[in-house]
Amino acid sequence: MTCDECDIAKIGQPAPQFAGEAAIFNPKKKEVEFTEVSLEANIKAKKWTVLFFYPLDFTFVCPTEIHAFKRRLDDFKKADAVVIGCSTDSKFCHKAWMERPRTKGGIDKLKFPLMEDTSLKWSWCYGVLDEEKGIAMRGTFYIDPEGVLQAAHINNADVGRNIDEVLRTLRALQTGALCQANWRPGRKTIN
Repeated sequence: MTCDECDIAKIGQPAPQFAGEAAIFNPKKKEVEFTEVSLEANIKAKKWTVLFFYPLDFTFVCPTEIHAFKRRLDDFKKADAVVIGCSTDSKFCHKAWMERPRTKGGIDKLKFPLMEDTSLKWSWCYGVLDEEKGIAMRGTFYIDPEGVLQAAHINNADVGRNIDEVLRTLRALQTGALCQANWRPGRKTIN
């Protein structure tokens, strides 16, 4: 697959300007609804973006990661970051997964959006597309408020990511300083 509409994501360069339909739980209405998400909206709001790709809805490892992001969502908000999940499933599949209770394989009342990528465009642009299977690998992308890709981590589909490390990396990037190995928020930086 090739994409004429975007270049592949590169660290230190403007991130591909993703935009799409997503499913999200609305706590006021107590229902899952559809919404538009885009990198442009986060740039206008001067927010960091943590965009993460995962293989498929209704699987085994993916919900463990999504629930880990959900548990730490307030920490991402305190870090002035917007979390957006993305897979090659449709927004309708995301909605059905959110409407199913966790005890029955669902993800239940998710308060951050899951964007659809049925065209595979965003998975390709961000370099996580497994073309043979037509799914995304586990990729995490850290985009600053100006829209520049500052870091990326990509895992094989079998290994889930560590959300504490995602937050640590985000906070380190936000310092704008040199951060030594095992740096933690609140510790001194090198400069």
